[in-house]
Amino acid sequence: MYHRMWKFAFIWSLVFITLMCLSPLTFEAQAQEGSVSAPGGSIQAPGSAPAQGSPGLPSNLQNIQNILQNVAPAQEAPAAQPGQISAPQEETPAEAPTYAPVEVGEQMTPEAFSALSDAQLDQLFLNTPASQVMRMLPRFGTEFFRQAPSTYAPVMAVPVGPDYVVGPGDEIRISIWGMIEDQWSVTVDRDGNLSLPGAGVIGAAGMTFSQLQQAIKKEYSRYYTNFDLNVTMGRLRTILVYVVGNARRPGAYTVSSLATLVNALLASGGPSQTGSMRNIQVRRNGKVVTNFDMYDMLLKGDTLNDIRLMPGDVIFIGEVGQLVGIVGNVKRPGLYELKERVRLGDLIDMAGGLTGQSFKGRVQIMRVEDRRYLTLVEGDLDTLGKDFMQRFAVQDGDIVRLFPVARSTSTVRITGPVATPGEYAIEPGITKLSEVINRAGGLSYMASNQAEITRVTVTQLGPVTQHLLINLEKAMRGDPKNDIPLEMNDYIFVRAVPEWDLYATVTISGEVKYPGVYTIKKGETLSDLIERAGGYTDRAFLPGAIFTRESVRESQRRSIDEMVQRLERELYTASAAGTASSLTSEDAKLVEMETQQKRRMLDVLRQTRATGRVVIRLEDPPTLLKKTPYDLLLEEGDHLHIPREAQTINVAGNVLNPSSFIFEPYSTYNNYIEKAGGYGRNADRSRVYLLKADGSAVRVGHLKKPPYIERGDTIIVPEKIQVVSDLRRTSDIVDIVYKTAISAAVVIDALDD
Repeated sequence: MYHRMWKFAFIWSLVFITLMCLSPLTFEAQAQEGSVSAPGGSIQAPGSAPAQGSPGLPSNLQNIQNILQNVAPAQEAPAAQPGQISAPQEETPAEAPTYAPVEVGEQMTPEAFSALSDAQLDQLFLNTPASQVMRMLPRFGTEFFRQAPSTYAPVMAVPVGPDYVVGPGDEIRISIWGMIEDQWSVTVDRDGNLSLPGAGVIGAAGMTFSQLQQAIKKEYSRYYTNFDLNVTMGRLRTILVYVVGNARRPGAYTVSSLATLVNALLASGGPSQTGSMRNIQVRRNGKVVTNFDMYDMLLKGDTLNDIRLMPGDVIFIGEVGQLVGIVGNVKRPGLYELKERVRLGDLIDMAGGLTGQSFKGRVQIMRVEDRRYLTLVEGDLDTLGKDFMQRFAVQDGDIVRLFPVARSTSTVRITGPVATPGEYAIEPGITKLSEVINRAGGLSYMASNQAEITRVTVTQLGPVTQHLLINLEKAMRGDPKNDIPLEMNDYIFVRAVPEWDLYATVTISGEVKYPGVYTIKKGETLSDLIERAGGYTDRAFLPGAIFTRESVRESQRRSIDEMVQRLERELYTASAAGTASSLTSEDAKLVEMETQQKRRMLDVLRQTRATGRVVIRLEDPPTLLKKTPYDLLLEEGDHLHIPREAQTINVAGNVLNPSSFIFEPYSTYNNYIEKAGGYGRNADRSRVYLLKADGSAVRVGHLKKPPYIERGDTIIVPEKIQVVSDLRRTSDIVDIVYKTAISAAVVIDALDD
């Protein structure tokens, strides 16, 4: 007995192994033939030519057939390596909005730093090392040099002053009239000489413009009398200066002879991160001719030391001095360079002073000591007094923080049918309900005479919530029992009249006398809408009426999404199991190819649009529709389309010539299939079904006595689905895709007509 059981088990094991080996071979043979079975037409395998749309079918049915033909994996899609399975992607739920964390890194702009919230400032100072905070603070004055240098370049055509020093390359324009009349433009040569037409050569270099004018007039006076003379400057020369030290872009610069120290600094990008803005020297012939402080110009507008440059001048930017940061509620938060001993009050003035929202009750000064933050002063400015502000000196590395005023406002919120719902400030125990309603613009016309006030009272045992019912009509007249004083955080809900809804709209189109968009009232039905539209025309095809509803469309969309997600999970699980059970790498490749095919089928299903169609049955006249299940209550967005009487029958699927044919009474589906050339080689005759004009589907392939075909019907001939692996959901997926797509195509085609 045991011997027979072992023999029986051994035989079945051999059968199972044989089937596992033959399955991928069968799939591979099908792929090499160029088609994979699916309803609605052959699906091209990699390397085969794509099938063209069948002639005679409506455009929407051709599009569906073409989509199904392109479901197969593309030729260029790389085959996954054995054992590699791609999991389905899942939607990531939206996260609640939060403050973005401050990125610790490069220096921030003044605008970006001023936009930081108090929570972000807390996070920055509590979680970031002192050295990094100092690097992130915007340094005062750097914004001045962020502009393009050409914006600040000196204009060449401006008139020069009498103290302008003439040099080689300057153009001199001479106009003379009287005894002699002429005009000349001459240039000072590299030796510093100026050749005067008709007067000789004079030395011009080193003269001021005023001196040159006198010298030219004097020279012409030696040869001419009774004349007037005008001397102006033409094109000015350029000079070469050097910007060295801690500059952003050190080097030699060619600038206009009118250029000043600030012009050269702008051309070089200003001081670098290690450069000083308060210790800038101009060296000429080995001597320091000026010490320039950018803060004088930026804070006071003082350009006294912004001297005009000479050829060969060297601009030296020294090392940055002591740096102190000030943040929070000041007008110009940032990093300031100290040139001398600076007191706390002077630093606040340097930063533009306190803002209008600055809280004098707290100031915090953090000082780096022993390589860690140490709160040196924590107090309020009023208590410390002005003497402390003028005595306490800040030092290198200090960070001063000013805080905003604490929000302490008493507000209530009002919602419902008022002109401007929102929060309103009150004086607790004094401001009355009618005052807040008036501030909110008064009651709207749809407001009822009732309101509800929710009030939370704080007790030692916890909060106590009350709901107070108010008669608004009496409250607006000043009745003390209803026009009650409000407390902080009261929530006022003004009720609208019961079942308030302004109006809803529905659309009726097609073969009715007055198609269009109609407003409806509560309780109106489909028959009422048809009667308001004037009834049907003589060409109305009632069995083909299409009724769509937005709520049904949304429900169908959710169902499709859930079905796709479920099938995708099952596909992933089956694919992993198939790959794990593969004996060779070729088996794994075949499993992956099949998985990719089914994933593309799922993509087609995912792209399928829900129609929202509801199958209905209309009657003529519309009064016969009343009190029947099909006389639906209308909703917002409903759409009823009544097409013209259909003259054709559509045949789609695995037939030799999918097309449309003239309707013939008392004909069965077999008659129309014969007109389409008969069944295809892989047609599944037992699963033929009719897609009726009203949207319902009827399976007829298994009936011995098939029903007659009616106007507008579509005959669907599916293909046989050969499942050659453990992924048994292939037929279900293809069937769902095809039926959903065909249904959508029929609806869209009818609405387009």
